[in-house]
Amino acid sequence: MFILGLDIGYSNVKIAFGEHQSLPTTRLFPAGAAPIEHLPQAIDRTNDTLRVTVEGAAWGAGISVSKLSNWNRALHRDYAATPSYRALFHAALLATEQTHIDVLTTGLPVAQWQDKSARDALAAQLTGVHQVTPKRQMSVDRVQVIPQPVGAFVEQLFSTQDQRLNAGRVLVIDPGFFSVDWVLLNEGEIVTASSGTSLEAMSVLLDKTSELICQDYGGHLPPEKIEDVLRAGGTTVLLLGQTIEIQAYLSVAAQSVAEVALAAMKQSLRREKASVDIVLLAGGGGALYQEAARCIFPSNPVFLPAQPAMANALGFFYFSRA
Repeated sequence: MFILGLDIGYSNVKIAFGEHQSLPTTRLFPAGAAPIEHLPQAIDRTNDTLRVTVEGAAWGAGISVSKLSNWNRALHRDYAATPSYRALFHAALLATEQTHIDVLTTGLPVAQWQDKSARDALAAQLTGVHQVTPKRQMSVDRVQVIPQPVGAFVEQLFSTQDQRLNAGRVLVIDPGFFSVDWVLLNEGEIVTASSGTSLEAMSVLLDKTSELICQDYGGHLPPEKIEDVLRAGGTTVLLLGQTIEIQAYLSVAAQSVAEVALAAMKQSLRREKASVDIVLLAGGGGALYQEAARCIFPSNPVFLPAQPAMANALGFFYFSRA
């Protein structure tokens, strides 16, 4: 049985795939996708671009948004219904080098997952036969859609075997590019009323970081350039010919943005009679929200997965085994 854990974000696409009892293969690539006429020729000719078909048209997928010409990424709650999302889905299928997926598990932001029609629509969209290139079809038998942060919970439980996660009340916080999602799990069961979404996410944090840097150095710094640096694991950005260390600016921006996002989360927990036992941070922005989480939960252990950006995709893979 071949399994795919699929996490299509607004900034990166993360996949974990393999046979049922095997260790998963993982891959991460940028969530930039557009018709090929919006790709610079130098980019379109590289091996980094996955060429796919969307409704009969040729698209390039898996490249940085900053390299697209006259094309804006979708930053709204209907992202999963866009051609860009479908292009990235086809790219993810192509990256598995398979023709058939038995079980695919993916996630939605908590606020969208709580809408049954939204998760049913996504499951229906991803199930069946897909024309991923002009000469290649791929099929998906079964699709499961779960709240995004639950993936990180499953991954942490699988990788650490820490039974406190199953026995206690675990708050999973997942700072993504478009939204910050949180899920409260009580003995492994989702507490829906205390789970939710804030839009004070990485996109807002990167905007703030760019603003702070430009205040000090002048010029114009597109947030996408900072996004590219973080994806590559870098620490500096070039602006007006000057190399600038970005970590201090990220920390200042994170303090203000994270406080707003986590304040909404704290409000959603106010009716809970029992305390949170463990806080788990996931997602590419997990480390940037760590200080704010420790301020709100000073007495709780705060876990950060070994691979925060991949945590949901890995968890989706392990969830598929159940």
